[in-house]
Amino acid sequence: MADKAPRRTGSGDNQHKDDGEFVAGLAARKAAARLLAAVIDARTPLDGLTDHENGHPQYKALDLRDRGLVRAILVTALRYRMTISGLLARRLEKPLPPNATALSHILHVAAAQILFLDIPDSAAVDLAVTHAKSDPRTVRFSGLVNGVLRTLARVKETELPAALAATDEAPKWFSDRLKATYGAARAGEILSAHRHEAPVDFSAKADPELWAERLGGFVLPTGTIRVEKLAGAVTELPGFAEGAWWVQDAAASLPARLFGDIKGLRVADLCAAPGGKTAQLILAGARVTAVDTSKNRLARLTQNLERLGLPADIVQADLLKYQPEELFDAVLLDAPCSSTGTVRRHPDVPWTKTPADVEKLADLQRRLLARAVTLVKPGGRIVFSNCSLDPIEGEDLHRAFLKQTKLVADDPLRQGEIEGIDPFLTPQGTLRTTPADLDQGSPERSGLDGFFAARMRRAG
Repeated sequence: MADKAPRRTGSGDNQHKDDGEFVAGLAARKAAARLLAAVIDARTPLDGLTDHENGHPQYKALDLRDRGLVRAILVTALRYRMTISGLLARRLEKPLPPNATALSHILHVAAAQILFLDIPDSAAVDLAVTHAKSDPRTVRFSGLVNGVLRTLARVKETELPAALAATDEAPKWFSDRLKATYGAARAGEILSAHRHEAPVDFSAKADPELWAERLGGFVLPTGTIRVEKLAGAVTELPGFAEGAWWVQDAAASLPARLFGDIKGLRVADLCAAPGGKTAQLILAGARVTAVDTSKNRLARLTQNLERLGLPADIVQADLLKYQPEELFDAVLLDAPCSSTGTVRRHPDVPWTKTPADVEKLADLQRRLLARAVTLVKPGGRIVFSNCSLDPIEGEDLHRAFLKQTKLVADDPLRQGEIEGIDPFLTPQGTLRTTPADLDQGSPERSGLDGFFAARMRRAG
């Protein structure tokens, strides 16, 4: 069966029925439906909801095994949301009323398990029915839940492949923007890549070939180590404790390389947390100042640099107000954005963002970039980047900024200048990656985050 998600097994948590019996797995399914509602209805990012320390209380009340199950259900339900919606709609005599969102989330949680996860169909159906009966908003629909899901389980082998082939796995606004930007064929390749869980990429402090062998991966043309499937937790892998590497998507490792030789230069990494690009700049020989507005994110950056044994000046400041004592030789601005280039890792992004959000973030990026330019010496380089697929935050913004800002001049990238990036260079000398790039023979080994990056110089 095409495009199947990784299979997961069921859970052993317990939940009281009204009659005092225990129902194994019900608490996890209730948490999954509640968190799916938070993503879809309230546009709340999934990572925050499933944070082990500060996440949703219903999630934190579960043990680690059940948390893993909940996250697997949610990622799958979001990654395949349009396919699931279509298959459920075929089972319904008429569409669900607009106010039946709780019922919709119960159905989606169960359908994700039936269609894509290694959970017995009967368990998924029975838990969904019990869940519906336990909620005053859905109790009268428990018979519908039972009928729809049992029918779905019977027809999935014949109907799922065709449904996957016919579906754009994204909300219409997002799919339309991709097609307008990249054309229908390329947009289809990007959307197809979003259905596959991203591999894990590592940047090594030294000797990537050695660490690729030890981690069970391979070295990409960009120099990044790629591991298709981790054998355990990142913190338990060889090299973690001694700070030999850090996790960093192959695309995210490219912007810091665009400066060229920066040995001995003072370089600012603006919006620096969690610190992967900061580490790259330090290893390239720069004296780095890492700036971020978030105290919590800087704490994580500090912890990461300490593990890696890399020194940096760390500054907590609002970039729009930040004024260093001395201008920098170069600055890197990896700006906050819509994150639409990271959907493989964060399938909630298209459901938590809107076109208005993209426009708002693009405006923030313009203001941050205008400020970043004033922090670099005349003649110094500025690298601007973000993990968005939308040209409003990338190509269009860069072109308009050059036209409107006399303080900067374009400093286009050249073919052959930096090893491994030629496939991602545009005719304008900027860098553009998409999840459909970097073919390594299979979807599970291929792709990288969608990134835009451009290089400029301070005029004068």
